[in-house]
Amino acid sequence: MVEDKELEVNESDNKGLNFVEQIVADDLKEGKNGGRLNTRFPPEPNGYLHIGHAKAICMDFGVAEKFGGTCNLRFDDTNPVKEDVEYVDSIKEDIKWLGFDWADREYYASDYFPQLFELAVRLIKEGKAYVDDQTSEEIAAQKGTPTTPGTESPYRNRTPEENLDLFMRMNAGEFEEGSRVLRAKIDMASSNMHFRDPIMYRIIKHPHHRTGTTWKVYPMYDFAHGQSDYFEGVTHSICTLEFVPHRPLYDYFVDELADETYRPRQIEFNRLNLTYTVMSKRKLLQLVKEGLVAGWDDPRMPTISGMRRRGFTPASIRNFIDRIGYTKYEALNSVSLLEHAVREDLNKISTRVMAVMNPVKLVITNYPEDQVEMVEMENNPEQENSGTHKMPFSREIFIEREDFMENPPKKFFRLAPGNEVRLKGAYIIKCQDCVKDANGNITEIHCTYDPDTRSGLPGSARKVKGTLHWVSAAHAVDATARIYDRLFNVENPSAEPDRDFREMLNPDSLKVVENIKIEPFVAENASPGMNFQFQRIGYFTPDKDSTPGNLIFNRTIALKDSWEKEQKK
Repeated sequence: MVEDKELEVNESDNKGLNFVEQIVADDLKEGKNGGRLNTRFPPEPNGYLHIGHAKAICMDFGVAEKFGGTCNLRFDDTNPVKEDVEYVDSIKEDIKWLGFDWADREYYASDYFPQLFELAVRLIKEGKAYVDDQTSEEIAAQKGTPTTPGTESPYRNRTPEENLDLFMRMNAGEFEEGSRVLRAKIDMASSNMHFRDPIMYRIIKHPHHRTGTTWKVYPMYDFAHGQSDYFEGVTHSICTLEFVPHRPLYDYFVDELADETYRPRQIEFNRLNLTYTVMSKRKLLQLVKEGLVAGWDDPRMPTISGMRRRGFTPASIRNFIDRIGYTKYEALNSVSLLEHAVREDLNKISTRVMAVMNPVKLVITNYPEDQVEMVEMENNPEQENSGTHKMPFSREIFIEREDFMENPPKKFFRLAPGNEVRLKGAYIIKCQDCVKDANGNITEIHCTYDPDTRSGLPGSARKVKGTLHWVSAAHAVDATARIYDRLFNVENPSAEPDRDFREMLNPDSLKVVENIKIEPFVAENASPGMNFQFQRIGYFTPDKDSTPGNLIFNRTIALKDSWEKEQKK
Protein backbone atom coordinates (compact mmCIF):
# COMPACT_ATOMS: atom_id res chain seq x y z
CA MET A 1 0.00 0.00 0.00
CA VAL A 2 1.35 3.49 -0.82
CA GLU A 3 1.86 5.74 2.16
CA ASP A 4 -0.90 8.15 3.22
CA LYS A 5 1.54 11.04 2.96
CA GLU A 6 2.19 10.23 -0.70
CA LEU A 7 -1.52 10.02 -1.43
CA GLU A 8 -2.04 13.43 0.14
CA VAL A 9 0.58 14.91 -2.19
CA ASN A 10 -1.11 13.29 -5.18
CA GLU A 11 -4.54 14.57 -4.16
CA SER A 12 -3.30 18.12 -3.67
CA ASP A 13 -1.79 17.93 -7.16
CA ASN A 14 -4.88 16.55 -8.87
CA LYS A 15 -5.85 19.80 -10.59
CA GLY A 16 -2.72 19.62 -12.71
CA LEU A 17 -3.00 15.95 -13.68
CA ASN A 18 -3.60 14.76 -17.20
CA PHE A 19 -6.25 12.10 -17.69
CA VAL A 20 -3.78 9.18 -17.47
CA GLU A 21 -2.29 10.51 -14.25
CA GLN A 22 -5.81 10.97 -12.87
CA ILE A 23 -6.62 7.31 -13.57
CA VAL A 24 -3.41 6.26 -11.82
CA ALA A 25 -4.12 8.54 -8.86
CA ASP A 26 -7.64 7.10 -8.51
CA ASP A 27 -6.38 3.51 -8.70
CA LEU A 28 -3.79 4.19 -6.02
CA LYS A 29 -6.37 5.87 -3.82
CA GLU A 30 -8.66 2.84 -4.15
CA GLY A 31 -5.78 0.50 -3.27
CA LYS A 32 -5.91 -1.49 -6.50
CA ASN A 33 -3.13 -4.04 -7.02
CA GLY A 34 -2.14 -3.64 -3.39
CA GLY A 35 -1.42 0.04 -3.90
CA ARG A 36 1.46 -0.70 -6.30
CA LEU A 37 2.35 1.33 -9.38
CA ASN A 38 4.47 -0.32 -12.05
CA THR A 39 4.50 0.93 -15.66
CA ARG A 40 6.61 -0.25 -18.59
CA PHE A 41 8.08 1.08 -21.82
CA PRO A 42 7.96 -1.75 -24.42
CA PRO A 43 9.92 -0.81 -27.58
CA GLU A 44 10.47 -3.18 -30.48
CA PRO A 45 14.23 -3.47 -31.16
CA ASN A 46 13.69 -3.12 -34.92
CA GLY A 47 14.77 0.49 -35.40
CA TYR A 48 15.83 3.66 -33.63
CA LEU A 49 13.41 5.55 -31.39
CA HIS A 50 11.84 8.77 -32.68
CA ILE A 51 10.20 11.82 -31.10
CA GLY A 52 6.88 9.93 -30.89
CA HIS A 53 8.55 7.32 -28.70
CA ALA A 54 9.92 10.16 -26.57
CA LYS A 55 6.34 11.11 -25.70
CA ALA A 56 5.64 7.53 -24.60
CA ILE A 57 8.89 7.43 -22.61
CA CYS A 58 7.97 10.65 -20.80
CA MET A 59 4.55 9.20 -19.97
CA ASP A 60 5.68 5.72 -18.90
CA PHE A 61 8.66 6.80 -16.83
CA GLY A 62 7.20 10.17 -15.84
CA VAL A 63 3.99 8.86 -14.28
CA ALA A 64 6.00 6.29 -12.31
CA GLU A 65 8.29 9.04 -11.00
CA LYS A 66 5.38 11.32 -10.15
CA PHE A 67 3.58 8.76 -7.99
CA GLY A 68 6.56 6.96 -6.49
CA GLY A 69 6.25 3.84 -8.64
CA THR A 70 8.62 2.02 -10.97
CA CYS A 71 8.90 1.69 -14.75
CA ASN A 72 10.32 -1.34 -16.53
CA LEU A 73 12.15 -1.32 -19.84
CA ARG A 74 10.90 -4.36 -21.75
CA PHE A 75 11.97 -5.06 -25.29
CA ASP A 76 9.20 -6.55 -27.43
CA ASP A 77 11.56 -8.96 -29.18
CA THR A 78 8.99 -11.33 -30.68
CA ASN A 79 10.09 -11.03 -34.32
CA PRO A 80 13.75 -12.06 -34.71
CA VAL A 81 13.77 -11.29 -38.44
CA LYS A 82 13.68 -7.52 -37.87
CA GLU A 83 15.58 -7.24 -34.57
CA ASP A 84 19.17 -6.29 -33.88
CA VAL A 85 21.39 -5.69 -30.83
CA GLU A 86 22.32 -2.33 -32.37
CA TYR A 87 18.73 -1.20 -31.88
CA VAL A 88 18.67 -2.46 -28.28
CA ASP A 89 21.79 -0.42 -27.46
CA SER A 90 20.49 2.71 -29.19
CA ILE A 91 17.16 2.52 -27.36
CA LYS A 92 18.87 2.32 -23.97
CA GLU A 93 21.12 5.25 -24.84
CA ASP A 94 18.15 7.38 -25.92
CA ILE A 95 16.14 6.71 -22.74
CA LYS A 96 19.06 7.60 -20.50
CA TRP A 97 19.81 10.74 -22.54
CA LEU A 98 16.22 11.89 -21.98
CA GLY A 99 16.87 11.60 -18.26
CA PHE A 100 15.16 8.34 -17.28
CA ASP A 101 16.47 5.12 -15.78
CA TRP A 102 14.98 1.65 -15.44
CA ALA A 103 17.55 0.62 -12.77
CA ASP A 104 17.67 -3.21 -12.69
CA ARG A 105 14.32 -3.65 -14.44
CA GLU A 106 15.50 -4.49 -17.98
CA TYR A 107 13.34 -7.24 -19.42
CA TYR A 108 12.59 -8.87 -22.76
CA ALA A 109 9.45 -10.52 -24.06
CA SER A 110 11.77 -13.44 -24.83
CA ASP A 111 12.24 -13.84 -21.06
CA TYR A 112 8.66 -15.09 -21.01
CA PHE A 113 8.73 -17.39 -24.03
CA PRO A 114 8.57 -20.52 -21.82
CA GLN A 115 5.57 -19.19 -19.86
CA LEU A 116 3.81 -17.99 -23.00
CA PHE A 117 4.35 -21.36 -24.66
CA GLU A 118 3.03 -23.11 -21.55
CA LEU A 119 -0.08 -20.91 -21.58
CA ALA A 120 -0.62 -21.65 -25.28
CA VAL A 121 -0.42 -25.38 -24.57
CA ARG A 122 -2.97 -24.98 -21.79
CA LEU A 123 -5.38 -23.10 -24.07
CA ILE A 124 -5.00 -25.82 -26.71
CA LYS A 125 -5.80 -28.52 -24.16
CA GLU A 126 -8.86 -26.55 -23.01
CA GLY A 127 -10.14 -26.26 -26.60
CA LYS A 128 -9.50 -22.48 -26.71
CA ALA A 129 -6.85 -22.55 -29.45
CA TYR A 130 -6.27 -24.50 -32.65
CA VAL A 131 -3.70 -24.92 -35.40
CA ASP A 132 -4.78 -23.52 -38.77
CA ASP A 133 -3.16 -24.74 -42.01
CA GLN A 134 -4.50 -21.91 -44.16
CA THR A 135 -2.35 -19.22 -45.75
CA SER A 136 -2.35 -15.69 -44.34
CA GLU A 137 -4.32 -14.55 -47.40
CA GLU A 138 -7.01 -17.18 -46.82
CA ILE A 139 -7.26 -16.28 -43.12
CA ALA A 140 -7.57 -12.59 -43.95
CA ALA A 141 -10.31 -13.28 -46.52
CA GLN A 142 -12.30 -15.27 -43.96
CA LYS A 143 -12.18 -12.49 -41.36
CA GLY A 144 -15.17 -10.75 -42.92
CA THR A 145 -15.80 -7.03 -42.46
CA PRO A 146 -16.87 -4.92 -39.48
CA THR A 147 -20.48 -5.28 -40.67
CA THR A 148 -20.42 -8.91 -41.85
CA PRO A 149 -19.36 -11.93 -39.78
CA GLY A 150 -16.29 -13.96 -40.65
CA THR A 151 -16.16 -17.55 -41.86
CA GLU A 152 -14.86 -20.29 -39.60
CA SER A 153 -11.66 -22.04 -40.61
CA PRO A 154 -12.09 -25.62 -41.85
CA TYR A 155 -9.49 -26.56 -39.21
CA ARG A 156 -11.29 -24.86 -36.33
CA ASN A 157 -12.75 -28.07 -34.89
CA ARG A 158 -9.62 -30.15 -34.72
CA THR A 159 -9.35 -32.09 -31.47
CA PRO A 160 -7.14 -30.71 -28.69
CA GLU A 161 -4.89 -33.74 -29.10
CA GLU A 162 -4.34 -33.10 -32.80
CA ASN A 163 -3.76 -29.38 -32.22
CA LEU A 164 -1.24 -30.06 -29.47
CA ASP A 165 0.66 -32.54 -31.64
CA LEU A 166 0.80 -30.07 -34.53
CA PHE A 167 1.86 -27.19 -32.30
CA MET A 168 4.71 -29.19 -30.79
CA ARG A 169 5.84 -30.20 -34.28
CA MET A 170 5.63 -26.56 -35.39
CA ASN A 171 8.08 -25.66 -32.64
CA ALA A 172 10.27 -28.64 -33.52
CA GLY A 173 10.79 -27.12 -36.97
CA GLU A 174 8.94 -29.80 -38.96
CA PHE A 175 6.86 -27.31 -40.96
CA GLU A 176 7.82 -24.41 -43.20
CA GLU A 177 7.27 -20.77 -42.34
CA GLY A 178 3.76 -19.65 -43.27
CA SER A 179 2.38 -23.17 -43.49
CA ARG A 180 0.64 -23.19 -40.09
CA VAL A 181 -0.34 -20.80 -37.29
CA LEU A 182 -1.88 -21.17 -33.85
CA ARG A 183 -5.14 -19.22 -33.46
CA ALA A 184 -7.29 -18.46 -30.46
CA LYS A 185 -10.81 -19.89 -30.79
CA ILE A 186 -13.02 -16.93 -29.81
CA ASP A 187 -15.82 -15.62 -32.04
CA MET A 188 -15.77 -15.25 -35.83
CA ALA A 189 -18.94 -13.16 -35.66
CA SER A 190 -17.66 -10.66 -33.08
CA SER A 191 -18.18 -6.99 -33.86
CA ASN A 192 -14.55 -6.51 -32.79
CA MET A 193 -12.43 -7.78 -35.67
CA HIS A 194 -9.58 -8.56 -33.26
CA PHE A 195 -11.78 -11.22 -31.62
CA ARG A 196 -12.21 -13.19 -34.84
CA ASP A 197 -9.85 -16.03 -33.93
CA PRO A 198 -6.65 -13.96 -33.72
CA ILE A 199 -3.30 -15.55 -34.48
CA MET A 200 -1.31 -16.35 -31.34
CA TYR A 201 1.82 -17.98 -32.82
CA ARG A 202 3.54 -18.18 -36.21
CA ILE A 203 6.53 -20.17 -37.44
CA ILE A 204 9.82 -18.24 -37.79
CA LYS A 205 13.08 -20.09 -38.35
CA HIS A 206 15.36 -17.07 -38.14
CA PRO A 207 17.77 -17.17 -35.14
CA HIS A 208 16.79 -14.90 -32.26
CA HIS A 209 19.38 -12.40 -30.98
CA ARG A 210 18.94 -13.70 -27.41
CA THR A 211 17.53 -17.23 -27.61
CA GLY A 212 19.30 -18.43 -30.74
CA THR A 213 17.48 -21.37 -32.38
CA THR A 214 15.66 -22.57 -29.26
CA TRP A 215 12.29 -21.55 -30.65
CA LYS A 216 10.74 -22.07 -34.06
CA VAL A 217 7.39 -20.49 -33.12
CA TYR A 218 7.04 -16.91 -31.88
CA PRO A 219 4.08 -15.21 -30.19
CA MET A 220 2.15 -12.37 -31.80
CA TYR A 221 2.05 -8.98 -30.08
CA ASP A 222 -1.57 -9.29 -28.88
CA PHE A 223 -0.82 -12.59 -27.17
CA ALA A 224 2.59 -11.70 -25.77
CA HIS A 225 2.05 -8.15 -24.58
CA GLY A 226 -0.65 -8.45 -21.95
CA GLN A 227 0.80 -11.69 -20.58
CA SER A 228 4.27 -10.14 -20.33
CA ASP A 229 2.72 -7.26 -18.41
CA TYR A 230 1.14 -9.77 -16.06
CA PHE A 231 4.31 -11.83 -15.57
CA GLU A 232 6.22 -8.63 -14.72
CA GLY A 233 3.66 -7.25 -12.30
CA VAL A 234 2.86 -4.22 -14.46
CA THR A 235 -0.17 -2.38 -13.09
CA HIS A 236 -0.73 0.24 -15.82
CA SER A 237 0.01 -0.62 -19.44
CA ILE A 238 -0.02 2.78 -21.14
CA CYS A 239 -0.06 2.84 -24.95
CA THR A 240 -1.30 4.89 -27.90
CA LEU A 241 -4.81 5.20 -29.29
CA GLU A 242 -4.44 2.67 -32.10
CA PHE A 243 -4.53 -0.01 -29.41
CA VAL A 244 -8.03 0.92 -28.20
CA PRO A 245 -9.64 -1.85 -30.35
CA HIS A 246 -7.00 -4.27 -29.02
CA ARG A 247 -7.89 -3.62 -25.37
CA PRO A 248 -10.76 -6.17 -25.15
CA LEU A 249 -8.40 -8.83 -26.52
CA TYR A 250 -5.71 -7.70 -24.07
CA ASP A 251 -8.22 -8.22 -21.25
CA TYR A 252 -9.42 -11.53 -22.72
CA PHE A 253 -5.95 -13.06 -22.59
CA VAL A 254 -5.12 -11.51 -19.21
CA ASP A 255 -8.29 -13.11 -17.82
CA GLU A 256 -6.63 -16.49 -18.42
CA LEU A 257 -4.05 -15.57 -15.76
CA ALA A 258 -5.36 -12.84 -13.47
CA ASP A 259 -7.51 -13.03 -10.36
CA GLU A 260 -9.10 -10.43 -8.09
CA THR A 261 -5.79 -9.60 -6.35
CA TYR A 262 -3.96 -8.22 -9.39
CA ARG A 263 -4.46 -7.45 -13.06
CA PRO A 264 -2.76 -4.96 -15.41
CA ARG A 265 -4.86 -2.18 -16.89
CA GLN A 266 -4.40 -0.81 -20.42
CA ILE A 267 -4.81 2.96 -20.91
CA GLU A 268 -4.46 4.76 -24.26
CA PHE A 269 -3.36 8.31 -25.15
CA ASN A 270 -2.82 10.16 -28.43
CA ARG A 271 0.31 9.72 -30.49
CA LEU A 272 2.74 12.53 -31.24
CA ASN A 273 2.42 13.61 -34.87
CA LEU A 274 4.52 16.46 -36.29
CA THR A 275 4.19 18.57 -39.41
CA TYR A 276 6.82 18.13 -42.15
CA THR A 277 7.70 14.75 -40.62
CA VAL A 278 6.95 11.06 -40.99
CA MET A 279 6.84 8.78 -37.94
CA SER A 280 6.53 5.44 -39.72
CA LYS A 281 9.47 3.28 -38.67
CA ARG A 282 9.15 1.44 -41.98
CA LYS A 283 9.55 4.68 -43.95
CA LEU A 284 12.41 5.87 -41.77
CA LEU A 285 14.19 2.56 -42.32
CA GLN A 286 13.61 2.97 -46.06
CA LEU A 287 15.25 6.41 -45.98
CA VAL A 288 18.27 4.91 -44.21
CA LYS A 289 18.61 1.85 -46.44
CA GLU A 290 18.25 3.83 -49.66
CA GLY A 291 20.86 6.37 -48.58
CA LEU A 292 18.41 9.27 -48.69
CA VAL A 293 19.71 10.27 -45.25
CA ALA A 294 23.08 9.60 -43.63
CA GLY A 295 21.86 6.99 -41.16
CA TRP A 296 19.39 6.77 -38.28
CA ASP A 297 21.13 9.64 -36.50
CA ASP A 298 21.09 11.99 -39.48
CA PRO A 299 20.20 15.37 -37.89
CA ARG A 300 17.24 15.73 -40.27
CA MET A 301 15.61 12.56 -38.95
CA PRO A 302 12.91 12.71 -36.24
CA THR A 303 14.86 10.08 -34.29
CA ILE A 304 16.02 10.89 -30.79
CA SER A 305 19.60 10.12 -31.84
CA GLY A 306 19.25 12.46 -34.83
CA MET A 307 17.91 15.25 -32.64
CA ARG A 308 20.71 14.68 -30.14
CA ARG A 309 23.31 14.92 -32.92
CA ARG A 310 21.66 18.06 -34.24
CA GLY A 311 21.98 19.72 -30.83
CA PHE A 312 18.48 19.40 -29.38
CA THR A 313 18.54 19.08 -25.59
CA PRO A 314 16.65 16.58 -23.41
CA ALA A 315 15.02 19.48 -21.56
CA SER A 316 13.70 21.01 -24.78
CA ILE A 317 12.10 17.74 -25.89
CA ARG A 318 10.54 17.09 -22.48
CA ASN A 319 9.26 20.67 -22.26
CA PHE A 320 7.69 20.37 -25.70
CA ILE A 321 5.95 17.13 -24.75
CA ASP A 322 4.66 18.69 -21.52
CA ARG A 323 3.19 21.58 -23.48
CA ILE A 324 1.33 19.56 -26.09
CA GLY A 325 0.01 17.26 -23.37
CA TYR A 326 -1.82 13.93 -23.48
CA THR A 327 -5.38 13.58 -24.75
CA LYS A 328 -7.74 10.96 -26.19
CA TYR A 329 -7.83 12.67 -29.59
CA GLU A 330 -5.30 12.48 -32.41
CA ALA A 331 -3.73 15.77 -33.47
CA LEU A 332 -1.06 17.09 -35.83
CA ASN A 333 1.35 19.29 -33.90
CA SER A 334 3.30 22.04 -35.62
CA VAL A 335 7.03 21.34 -35.68
CA SER A 336 7.41 25.06 -34.94
CA LEU A 337 6.26 24.32 -31.38
CA LEU A 338 9.11 21.87 -30.97
CA GLU A 339 11.56 24.34 -32.48
CA HIS A 340 10.31 27.04 -30.12
CA ALA A 341 11.01 24.77 -27.14
CA VAL A 342 14.49 24.08 -28.52
CA ARG A 343 15.26 27.80 -28.98
CA GLU A 344 13.93 28.59 -25.53
CA ASP A 345 16.25 26.09 -23.86
CA LEU A 346 19.28 26.83 -26.02
CA ASN A 347 18.91 30.53 -25.32
CA LYS A 348 19.38 29.76 -21.63
CA ILE A 349 22.38 27.44 -21.92
CA SER A 350 24.31 28.25 -25.12
CA THR A 351 27.67 30.01 -25.07
CA ARG A 352 27.69 33.11 -27.29
CA VAL A 353 30.53 33.09 -29.83
CA MET A 354 31.52 34.67 -33.13
CA ALA A 355 31.44 32.92 -36.50
CA VAL A 356 31.32 34.41 -39.98
CA MET A 357 29.52 32.26 -42.55
CA ASN A 358 30.20 34.22 -45.76
CA PRO A 359 33.36 36.17 -45.02
CA VAL A 360 34.74 39.30 -46.63
CA LYS A 361 37.90 40.96 -45.35
CA LEU A 362 37.69 44.32 -43.59
CA VAL A 363 40.83 46.39 -42.99
CA ILE A 364 40.90 49.03 -40.24
CA THR A 365 43.38 51.37 -41.88
CA ASN A 366 44.19 53.51 -38.80
CA TYR A 367 44.69 50.53 -36.46
CA PRO A 368 48.35 49.57 -35.79
CA GLU A 369 49.44 46.76 -38.11
CA ASP A 370 51.13 44.57 -35.49
CA GLN A 371 48.77 45.23 -32.61
CA VAL A 372 46.48 42.54 -31.15
CA GLU A 373 44.04 43.27 -28.33
CA MET A 374 42.13 40.72 -26.31
CA VAL A 375 38.54 41.87 -25.89
CA GLU A 376 36.17 40.48 -23.26
CA MET A 377 33.16 38.60 -24.58
CA GLU A 378 30.20 37.60 -22.40
CA ASN A 379 29.46 33.87 -22.49
CA ASN A 380 25.74 34.05 -21.88
CA PRO A 381 23.75 37.13 -20.79
CA GLU A 382 20.91 34.81 -19.71
CA GLN A 383 23.10 33.18 -17.06
CA GLU A 384 24.22 35.32 -14.14
CA ASN A 385 27.49 33.48 -13.53
CA SER A 386 28.32 32.28 -17.04
CA GLY A 387 31.56 34.25 -17.15
CA THR A 388 33.44 35.66 -20.12
CA HIS A 389 36.10 34.61 -22.59
CA LYS A 390 38.83 36.48 -24.46
CA MET A 391 38.72 37.12 -28.19
CA PRO A 392 41.57 38.58 -30.30
CA PHE A 393 41.02 41.84 -32.19
CA SER A 394 43.40 43.01 -34.93
CA ARG A 395 43.74 45.33 -37.92
CA GLU A 396 42.23 42.85 -40.36
CA ILE A 397 38.98 41.10 -39.57
CA PHE A 398 36.26 39.15 -41.36
CA ILE A 399 32.62 40.26 -41.42
CA GLU A 400 29.59 38.83 -43.21
CA ARG A 401 29.49 39.82 -46.87
CA GLU A 402 25.77 40.53 -46.45
CA ASP A 403 26.58 43.14 -43.79
CA PHE A 404 28.06 45.50 -46.39
CA MET A 405 26.32 47.30 -49.25
CA GLU A 406 27.96 49.82 -51.51
CA ASN A 407 24.62 51.40 -52.43
CA PRO A 408 22.27 50.56 -49.58
CA PRO A 409 18.54 51.23 -49.41
CA LYS A 410 17.04 53.42 -46.71
CA LYS A 411 17.05 51.96 -43.20
CA PHE A 412 20.07 49.78 -43.93
CA PHE A 413 21.86 50.13 -40.60
CA ARG A 414 24.80 47.90 -41.33
CA LEU A 415 28.01 48.88 -43.11
CA ALA A 416 28.08 51.19 -46.16
CA PRO A 417 30.38 54.01 -47.33
CA GLY A 418 30.13 56.80 -44.75
CA ASN A 419 28.18 54.63 -42.26
CA GLU A 420 29.25 53.82 -38.73
CA VAL A 421 28.63 50.50 -36.98
CA ARG A 422 29.86 48.89 -33.79
CA LEU A 423 31.91 45.73 -33.91
CA LYS A 424 30.39 43.73 -31.07
CA GLY A 425 32.60 43.76 -28.00
CA ALA A 426 35.11 46.11 -29.67
CA TYR A 427 35.05 49.50 -31.43
CA ILE A 428 32.89 51.72 -33.58
CA ILE A 429 34.18 51.78 -37.16
CA LYS A 430 33.35 54.00 -40.14
CA CYS A 431 33.44 52.76 -43.73
CA GLN A 432 35.67 54.74 -46.11
CA ASP A 433 35.65 52.68 -49.32
CA CYS A 434 36.00 49.17 -50.75
CA VAL A 435 38.25 47.26 -53.17
CA LYS A 436 36.90 45.23 -56.09
CA ASP A 437 38.36 42.62 -58.40
CA ALA A 438 38.20 42.67 -62.21
CA ASN A 439 34.67 41.23 -62.14
CA GLY A 440 33.36 43.88 -59.77
CA ASN A 441 33.28 41.63 -56.72
CA ILE A 442 34.15 43.28 -53.43
CA THR A 443 37.36 41.79 -52.02
CA GLU A 444 38.13 44.23 -49.21
CA ILE A 445 36.36 46.88 -47.17
CA HIS A 446 38.39 49.75 -45.73
CA CYS A 447 37.33 51.45 -42.51
CA THR A 448 38.68 53.58 -39.71
CA TYR A 449 38.02 53.09 -36.01
CA ASP A 450 37.39 55.42 -33.10
CA PRO A 451 39.87 54.34 -30.39
CA ASP A 452 37.74 55.93 -27.66
CA THR A 453 34.77 53.63 -28.28
CA ARG A 454 36.02 50.24 -27.16
CA SER A 455 33.30 48.33 -25.33
CA GLY A 456 33.61 48.64 -21.59
CA LEU A 457 35.50 51.96 -21.70
CA PRO A 458 33.94 55.38 -20.98
CA GLY A 459 33.77 56.32 -24.65
CA SER A 460 31.76 53.23 -25.47
CA ALA A 461 28.58 55.06 -24.49
CA ARG A 462 28.40 56.59 -27.96
CA LYS A 463 25.52 54.95 -29.81
CA VAL A 464 25.23 53.77 -33.40
CA LYS A 465 22.33 51.89 -34.97
CA GLY A 466 24.14 48.80 -36.26
CA THR A 467 26.19 46.15 -34.49
CA LEU A 468 28.10 43.49 -36.44
CA HIS A 469 29.77 40.23 -35.49
CA TRP A 470 33.30 39.62 -36.70
CA VAL A 471 36.41 37.43 -36.38
CA SER A 472 40.07 38.45 -36.43
CA ALA A 473 41.48 37.37 -39.79
CA ALA A 474 44.88 36.38 -38.40
CA HIS A 475 43.33 34.22 -35.68
CA ALA A 476 40.26 32.80 -37.44
CA VAL A 477 39.90 29.03 -37.69
CA ASP A 478 38.31 27.49 -40.79
CA ALA A 479 35.34 25.20 -40.25
CA THR A 480 32.39 23.65 -42.07
CA ALA A 481 28.75 24.29 -41.26
CA ARG A 482 25.90 21.94 -42.09
CA ILE A 483 22.67 23.88 -42.36
CA TYR A 484 19.70 21.58 -41.75
CA ASP A 485 16.11 22.27 -42.59
CA ARG A 486 12.90 20.22 -42.50
CA LEU A 487 13.17 16.84 -44.15
CA PHE A 488 9.88 17.16 -46.04
CA ASN A 489 8.41 20.14 -47.87
CA VAL A 490 4.80 18.96 -47.43
CA GLU A 491 3.05 19.78 -44.17
CA ASN A 492 1.53 16.35 -43.66
CA PRO A 493 3.21 13.71 -45.87
CA SER A 494 1.09 10.95 -44.30
CA ALA A 495 -2.08 12.64 -45.55
CA GLU A 496 -1.13 11.93 -49.17
CA PRO A 497 -1.18 8.12 -49.41
CA ASP A 498 -1.30 8.14 -53.22
CA ARG A 499 2.09 9.87 -53.46
CA ASP A 500 5.45 8.24 -52.88
CA PHE A 501 6.62 9.85 -49.65
CA ARG A 502 10.13 10.14 -51.09
CA GLU A 503 8.82 12.58 -53.71
CA MET A 504 7.95 14.95 -50.86
CA LEU A 505 11.50 15.18 -49.49
CA ASN A 506 12.82 18.72 -49.19
CA PRO A 507 15.76 19.07 -51.63
CA ASP A 508 17.14 21.89 -49.47
CA SER A 509 17.05 19.97 -46.20
CA LEU A 510 20.87 20.05 -46.05
CA LYS A 511 23.26 22.75 -47.25
CA VAL A 512 26.98 22.53 -46.57
CA VAL A 513 28.89 25.80 -46.08
CA GLU A 514 32.65 25.39 -46.17
CA ASN A 515 35.41 27.72 -44.99
CA ILE A 516 33.39 29.59 -42.44
CA LYS A 517 35.52 31.56 -39.98
CA ILE A 518 35.21 30.91 -36.26
CA GLU A 519 36.93 32.55 -33.31
CA PRO A 520 39.70 30.51 -31.60
CA PHE A 521 37.65 29.97 -28.42
CA VAL A 522 35.13 27.88 -30.38
CA ALA A 523 37.80 25.68 -31.93
CA GLU A 524 39.49 25.15 -28.56
CA ASN A 525 36.26 24.13 -26.82
CA ALA A 526 34.38 22.28 -29.55
CA SER A 527 33.22 18.79 -28.59
CA PRO A 528 30.03 16.89 -29.46
CA GLY A 529 27.17 17.83 -27.16
CA MET A 530 28.26 21.45 -26.64
CA ASN A 531 25.80 24.17 -27.58
CA PHE A 532 26.94 27.46 -29.12
CA GLN A 533 25.04 30.45 -30.32
CA PHE A 534 26.78 31.87 -33.36
CA GLN A 535 25.73 35.44 -32.75
CA ARG A 536 23.18 36.83 -35.20
CA ILE A 537 23.14 33.47 -37.05
CA GLY A 538 21.76 30.57 -35.03
CA TYR A 539 22.48 27.74 -32.62
CA PHE A 540 25.20 25.26 -33.56
CA THR A 541 26.80 22.14 -32.12
CA PRO A 542 30.00 20.30 -33.11
CA ASP A 543 29.29 17.16 -35.13
CA LYS A 544 30.72 13.76 -34.21
CA ASP A 545 32.50 13.70 -37.60
CA SER A 546 34.73 16.59 -36.50
CA THR A 547 38.47 16.16 -36.14
CA PRO A 548 41.00 18.71 -34.80
CA GLY A 549 41.91 19.76 -38.34
CA ASN A 550 38.39 19.51 -39.76
CA LEU A 551 35.77 21.06 -37.51
CA ILE A 552 32.18 20.48 -38.57
CA PHE A 553 29.24 22.24 -36.95
CA ASN A 554 25.58 21.32 -37.26
CA ARG A 555 23.10 24.14 -37.15
CA THR A 556 20.61 23.06 -34.54
CA ILE A 557 18.16 25.79 -35.39
CA ALA A 558 17.99 29.38 -36.62
CA LEU A 559 17.57 32.23 -34.16
CA LYS A 560 14.05 32.88 -35.43
CA ASP A 561 11.41 30.83 -37.19
CA SER A 562 11.34 32.02 -40.79
CA TRP A 563 9.85 28.81 -42.26
CA GLU A 564 6.19 29.53 -41.48
CA LYS A 565 6.45 33.00 -43.02
CA GLU A 566 8.07 31.60 -46.15
CA GLN A 567 5.33 28.99 -46.57
CA LYS A 568 2.62 31.66 -46.39
CA LYS A 569 4.11 33.85 -49.12
